[in-house]
Amino acid sequence: MPSLTFLGAAQTVTGSKYLLEVNASRVLVDCGLFQGLKELRERNWAPLPVAAESIDSVILTHAHVDHSGYLPRLVREGFRGRVFCTPGTADLCRIVLPDSGRLAEEDAREANRHGYSKHSPALPLFTEEDALRALTHLQPVGFDRPLPAAPDVTVTFTNSGHLLGSAFASLELDVDGGRHVVFSGDVGRYNRPVLPDPSPLESADVLVVESTYGDRAHVPDDDGVKMAEIIVRTIDRGGKVIIPSFAIGRVEEIIWWLKRLEEEGRIPSVPVYVDSPMAVEALKHYARRSDELDPDLHGVRGEFASFVTRRFTTVATPQQSAELVASRIPSIIISSSGMATGGRVLNHLKAALPNPRNTVLFVGFQAAGTRGRRLVSGEREVKIHGQMVPVSASIEQLHSMSAHADGDELIRWLSGVEQPPKATFVVHGEPESAETFAGRLRQELSWQANVPRYLDAVELP
Repeated sequence: MPSLTFLGAAQTVTGSKYLLEVNASRVLVDCGLFQGLKELRERNWAPLPVAAESIDSVILTHAHVDHSGYLPRLVREGFRGRVFCTPGTADLCRIVLPDSGRLAEEDAREANRHGYSKHSPALPLFTEEDALRALTHLQPVGFDRPLPAAPDVTVTFTNSGHLLGSAFASLELDVDGGRHVVFSGDVGRYNRPVLPDPSPLESADVLVVESTYGDRAHVPDDDGVKMAEIIVRTIDRGGKVIIPSFAIGRVEEIIWWLKRLEEEGRIPSVPVYVDSPMAVEALKHYARRSDELDPDLHGVRGEFASFVTRRFTTVATPQQSAELVASRIPSIIISSSGMATGGRVLNHLKAALPNPRNTVLFVGFQAAGTRGRRLVSGEREVKIHGQMVPVSASIEQLHSMSAHADGDELIRWLSGVEQPPKATFVVHGEPESAETFAGRLRQELSWQANVPRYLDAVELP
């Protein structure tokens, strides 16, 4: 019997890794980093229950680090196979993974310099060199093109509308008459700018489905009203709007909204900075692959300027970033990371949080244990680079800009499945979200749905 082991994203939204064993083949679907709570982050350092060199191939649903970021570590541990993904995912991984390696090395150096790590010396989980080696394993595959990923396993990627290149992975298993196993990856939303609607799912014998927002419905789209109000209010009092953002995926929609609000005269034309070299490179890939985006953006292929505001500036060097941190000019600054767990945004937050003129605007999910979650929960001081920083700035959050389908949208995506799967496993959600969505599947669709735990192993019916 083929089996599936949940090596991550089980009752948490991070660390997506699922080990599929079919006859003598081992395939890892997604290869993500754990983030957030310390007990989760420590799992990144734990050895996998199987040797890395025994894994035949990896299948990536998309390039976000909670789905791809462990790949350099896997290669460092001895993985030698191919990593199948879409061309868009490969483009973004070439940005994300080396950047993650550099950040890990920088964080280790900072910890050693200032002595705020319990480990001596502090070491990176992987290096930029490890990441560059991992990139040599990428095997891009176009959407809707079946391709053998391992003996007895054929993979087909279908656009999921969550991120450039994002896909749900349909695996055909050549065993006991066949099995059709679908991994949702992260499912996008309907009727949103920049990205297309998720392609419909028609069938699955076994389904592994995300549930990030499975226990709630996103607030209705307010046509940018709240975003405009926040920006106008902050600029009027002479402050900065700091937007922590995922460098790939979220920045594009933020800029799309800023451009629209500026063109409609709903916000003033102020300097807009993207202080993330990774985000700037990702934006270029979005422009080059505009035909994979929302139909409204077809035909602007390669036109970077079509995405940006009038006073748009990219910040390249650390010196330019430091000068921007020190500047008191009212402006909008978009910088990674989206949950304020690392990166250049921490320097902006350290300078901006004590000043009540400023606003920190979160535009996505904030996982438990992250600095972003602590800020949106109302904590009045947070630790940054080993120092406690008081919080006097306004803290705001927009849920409508999430790239994850909510519970209703997930049900809509699954409504096209003609026959109930023999088994459905609800993953990539915190416990309450996953359990709530599994309950909806049982009650509304009459499906057998379970919420696996970390390291659970199941045979596939």
